Amino acid sequence: MENLVEELRWRGLIHDIMPGTEEQLVKESTTVYIGFDPTSDSLHIGSLVPIILLMHLRKFGHKPIALVGGATGMIGDPSGKSNERNLLDEDTLNHNVEGIKRVLSRFLDFNATDAAAPILVNNYDWMKDFSFINFARDVGKRITVNYMMAKDSVKKRLSGDEGSEGMSFTEFTYQLIQGYDFYHLNKEYNCLLQMGGSDQWGNITTGTELVRRMNVDNEERSKAYAMTCPLITKADGSKFGKSEGGNVWLDADKTSPYKFYQFWLNTTDVDAEKYIKIFTFLDQETVEKLIATHHEAPHLRVLQKRLAEELMLLVHSKEDLDAAIFASGAFFSKDMADLKTLSENALLEVFDGIPMAEITKADFNEGLDMVAALATKTNFLASNGEARRELKQNAVSLNKEKVTEERRITEEDLINNQFLLLQKGKKNYYVIRVV
Repeated sequence: MENLVEELRWRGLIHDIMPGTEEQLVKESTTVYIGFDPTSDSLHIGSLVPIILLMHLRKFGHKPIALVGGATGMIGDPSGKSNERNLLDEDTLNHNVEGIKRVLSRFLDFNATDAAAPILVNNYDWMKDFSFINFARDVGKRITVNYMMAKDSVKKRLSGDEGSEGMSFTEFTYQLIQGYDFYHLNKEYNCLLQMGGSDQWGNITTGTELVRRMNVDNEERSKAYAMTCPLITKADGSKFGKSEGGNVWLDADKTSPYKFYQFWLNTTDVDAEKYIKIFTFLDQETVEKLIATHHEAPHLRVLQKRLAEELMLLVHSKEDLDAAIFASGAFFSKDMADLKTLSENALLEVFDGIPMAEITKADFNEGLDMVAALATKTNFLASNGEARRELKQNAVSLNKEKVTEERRITEEDLINNQFLLLQKGKKNYYVIRVV
């Protein structure tokens, strides 16, 4: 087998790894699982890392299992949380599980029939008939409370750190239930390795311990390994995966392809160097050449453009990529020709994040004067006096053309019969929408 760990290591995708894991993955095709928490009916880009890990496993000849936590989702993972979250009702949970299955199916072919074909499972299927007494007898007695309390995710909550309100018995049992998932998949599919984010190390190692203890009389079946990847961060310390509008989702109806493209395109140089390794399947030589080219001319943003392109092709489509590139180019073009060809929805995407004011068509009866457009009607500028000063200094553009105070705006100026694009200086944009 090719060395998967070596591949993940240069990409910066390994945080912790249990001894023997690398040797096992080199020795033979290995069944590996990663869990997904159904807190929503979709996944955002934070979940791209585990998805990509499953895809790497598949590419290297290993058998990936994607587990959707229909059972564990009823409890809530305490890892990295300062307080217990609200529990979801069963209908919401089932809806979320189906949504996550749909998203995962875009990246892994669960209908494949070869020996290493990916598998999609829901832990509710084997947990739903487990009685509390049987779980306490068969599973609970295998792991001591001392062992469970030594985990960081438990210690932080019990110590009252980070404003914690303590931990309920419900959440305390989470690591045991996740641990049982590993045992079940080990028994049913000979799954030998669990992977996840670095905040999951405690839960994952509880699983390896449970596999060993429940197979204490069978040395071959007691093998279990663990590996985690780092939690993705931004160089400036802000949370990865968030834009001004919230999470960046993998579904087009939650985050449009244009916004998705812009998120990656606007990545900083430092982050782009890291993300090109983590989020793409480009080989090491190609990545190193891209980074070197970028260093020679950072202003061309070669790295960000390639990163955005690769992610668009992975998550959306070539058509979506082409449309996003066209719309982005249309906005920054020096003339209005391309921008005027965009649909209302496309224009709203392009203008998203730009301050916008709404006026009525009645304002166009005899034409709208520039001072009113800049101040009175929109508050783009603070006062009529400021508007006149900026106009005299030739600092204002209407639809990419410099204008003076004498210029009157008519319906003929409207983009798509609805929008006006104002600009002060190089970077201050403002949109007027006529309703």
